[in-house]
Amino acid sequence: MEKLKIAGGYPLKGTVRISGAKNSAVALIPATILAESPVTIEGLPDISDVHILKDLLQEIGGSATFSENEMTVDPSTMISMPLPNGKVKKLRASYYLMGAMLGRFKKAVIGLPGGCFLGPRPIDQHIKGFEALGAKVTNEQGAIYLRADELRGARIYLDVVSVGATINIMLAAVRAKGRTIIENAAKEPEIIDVATLLSNMGAKIKGAGTDVIRIDGVDELHGCRHTIIPDRIEAGTYMILAAAVGQGILIDNVIPLHLESLIAKLKEMGVPIESKDDQVFVGQAEGFKAVDIKTLVYPGFPTDLQQPLTSLLTQAEGSSVVTDTIYGARFKHIDELRRMNATIKVEGRSAIINGPTKLQGAKVKASDLRAGAALVIAGLLAEGVTEITGLEHIDRGYSHLVEKLNGLGATAWREKLTKEEQEQMKNA
Repeated sequence: MEKLKIAGGYPLKGTVRISGAKNSAVALIPATILAESPVTIEGLPDISDVHILKDLLQEIGGSATFSENEMTVDPSTMISMPLPNGKVKKLRASYYLMGAMLGRFKKAVIGLPGGCFLGPRPIDQHIKGFEALGAKVTNEQGAIYLRADELRGARIYLDVVSVGATINIMLAAVRAKGRTIIENAAKEPEIIDVATLLSNMGAKIKGAGTDVIRIDGVDELHGCRHTIIPDRIEAGTYMILAAAVGQGILIDNVIPLHLESLIAKLKEMGVPIESKDDQVFVGQAEGFKAVDIKTLVYPGFPTDLQQPLTSLLTQAEGSSVVTDTIYGARFKHIDELRRMNATIKVEGRSAIINGPTKLQGAKVKASDLRAGAALVIAGLLAEGVTEITGLEHIDRGYSHLVEKLNGLGATAWREKLTKEEQEQMKNA
């Protein structure tokens, strides 16, 4: 176990290259199960979620190699091995194994997933979709059992817009008989990325990126080569970081269209931003204006960026309100920011931030992935050294974080936790 230390107060500048999209990777890798021959995915991020999924594909009999951000999966030898425990519980997105294995084998046993705890994130819409396609779904001893004699296309209306349910139903439906129509589908770029991979494998999908997706099932899918899209959340995190402590930072390998809601808010705060084809330049602001944020489904402001932005808002003149309509419990970073001298209070689904305040280095803990990103930004802003534990969360979504920070001029390093510190964490 390790901790991350950041010496704050250093101005950053230079260029940072964004990795492949974590939220695409965790769906693209399970999607390879559906093919009958090898699939290669280029540009994957080097993060713990990717390594866990690689191991899970090997557990069910597949061959998977990962080197230099490229994974090749041979699914031809895979079997419908039950995965009720173990690594499957270490990441939230393991639920995509349900749709992929159901589509390929017409059965699956998957342990209820783990990952970041952000309050209730039920998979009822996933189950609704699977049942509409003809599967019987039961919860037995903490694992989801899916069984179907055959899968048949259906018209499925999602009661809430869900990225996970949209992708999971797509995975199951591409090898079902007949046409599936998903209504009120999520429109995130990662859904288009998964649909592109499936189409390259021979699936027939129309409407990905709109609220109605039509899928005509096929008997089998074949291997292909696919390049993942850039990670818009990692890009957004570095844009916020650049606004906070940068003296001109170029964010490379991005799709600016995917970041329009963040770009608009940063400009509203007074941050100079220039977008290019696959780059965004974030200039140095004279000062920051307070703004209000409300998270919404894409193309609205991403819930995954409200926590990092909260750290920047501590430096804004006046009172800002951040409201999370997606995950009401996504405020565990607030107590940690208060330890660093931030003036924030939580009321229901909203955090009210008063600024500007001078942040002070402190010992803090990342409770989830994006809370960790918020604390990194706060540490760069703070006077003195900030010590962050809970790095297993940050490692799920940010590839080579220390190297990228130090490449911009930061002073950040990892240290092993002492035995005493490990005991304290266990007892906390």
